Amino acid sequence: MSAPRQVVVLGASGFIGSAVVRELAADRTLRVRAVSRRPVPLPTGLTGRVEVLTGDLTERDVLARAVEGADAVLPFAARIRGAAGWRLSEDDTEAERVNVGLVRDLVALLAERPGGPGGPPAVVFPASNTQVGRVSAERIDGSEPDRPEGVYDRQKHAAESLLKRAAAQGLARAVSIRLPPVYGPGTATADDRGVVSTMIRRALAGEPLTMWHDGTVRRDLLYVQDAARAFTAALAHADALSGRHYPVGTGRALPLGEVFGAVARAVARRTGAPAVPVVSVEPPPHADPTDFRSLEVDPSAFTAATGWRARTALDEALDRTVDAVVREAGPVSRP
Repeated sequence: MSAPRQVVVLGASGFIGSAVVRELAADRTLRVRAVSRRPVPLPTGLTGRVEVLTGDLTERDVLARAVEGADAVLPFAARIRGAAGWRLSEDDTEAERVNVGLVRDLVALLAERPGGPGGPPAVVFPASNTQVGRVSAERIDGSEPDRPEGVYDRQKHAAESLLKRAAAQGLARAVSIRLPPVYGPGTATADDRGVVSTMIRRALAGEPLTMWHDGTVRRDLLYVQDAARAFTAALAHADALSGRHYPVGTGRALPLGEVFGAVARAVARRTGAPAVPVVSVEPPPHADPTDFRSLEVDPSAFTAATGWRARTALDEALDRTVDAVVREAGPVSRP
C-alpha cells in the first residue's frame, strides 16, 4: 500500500498523540496535520513540516475542517479522568461526548464523503487492553470475548465498535490498537501522569514508592516511542488490519514490585542518592478490583501482520523518562 498523503492526528497535544506526531513527521512522504484544543509544541526542525490547527473537536464543524482531505485519521482526543482526578463516573457526559461522540461524528463525516480513487481513509484508533474485562487467563491475545466493566473501558469499546461497523460498511479502513499502560517522557503540554512517572517524581522527592499489594501483580508496560511506532505500523498496513482490534505490548508482564524497584534504582543513578524503598500499603477506598489483577499482552497477531515489536529495554526507557522528569522539575540536589 502506498503511504497516505495527508495524515491527521486529533488530540495531538496529548501524551501519546504528540509522540505519534513526531514519529509521523519523521517520514517526509507524509503531510501531517496536528489538531488539538491547545497549541501543539513542535520540536526544532518540524516547524513548517507539520500543519497545526487548534479548536474544540467536539464541535462538529471544527472536526469537519480538521479531517477535510484526510487520507488517514488518528483520533487521540480523550477524557481519561473524572473531575476528582480519578476514574470516570457514570454521569460524566463530557467524557462520553469526547470518548464516543467524537468518533460518532467522525464516522458520520466519513459517510458523507464521496469515494476517492485511493479508497476510504484509514482510521487507527487508540483503545485499551482493559476493554476485555475479566478474563480467566492472565495473558490476552485479542481473541477473548469483550466484557468491559469501567466507564472508560465501556466508552472506548463503544467507539471501537462504531469504527468496526464503519469498516464493515466500507466507510473507513479502521484498525484498533489496544494499548497497555504507556509511559515515557512527556511534552510541554502533556506530561505522563501514569504510574511510572508518578513513582519517578516520588523517588526524586526522596519519598518511598508505595504499592497497594505485595508487588506480585504484573503489568505489561509499553514505552511511549514503541507505542507511537505501533500506530505508524498500523497505518502502513491498514488494508490488511481493517475491521479488527489488536492488543500490543512487550509480550512480558513484570511484577510491579520489580518495576518500582527499577524506578528507584534509575532515579538513584541520576541523583547519586541511595535508592528509595518500595513498600506495601493498604489500598484506598477508591481502589478497583482491576488494580489487583495481573494482565499480560500477547502481541503476536499484530507483529505477524506488521513486523512491529517493542524495542526499548526497561532500564533504558526508565533512564530516558527520569531525565525528562528532572528537566521538567529543575536541578536535582545531590547528597
